[in-house]
Amino acid sequence: MIGETAPAEARGTTAALDEARLRQQAIGVRLRRLFDEVVNEDVPGEFLEILRRADNRREEAG
Repeated sequence: MIGETAPAEARGTTAALDEARLRQQAIGVRLRRLFDEVVNEDVPGEFLEILRRADNRREEAG
């Protein structure tokens, strides 16, 4: 029992799972990096103006 190696089929499954986990981890790293870039982008002035007008209308209505 001690020192026995896993059957080749089990090692292949484990290797496939390890590879899948590494791929998922790499995708997660890239998604986090992309999200951080988007969050840190400046908001366009035109969009800010639209938000200001919407706030003003809300204040006038209520």
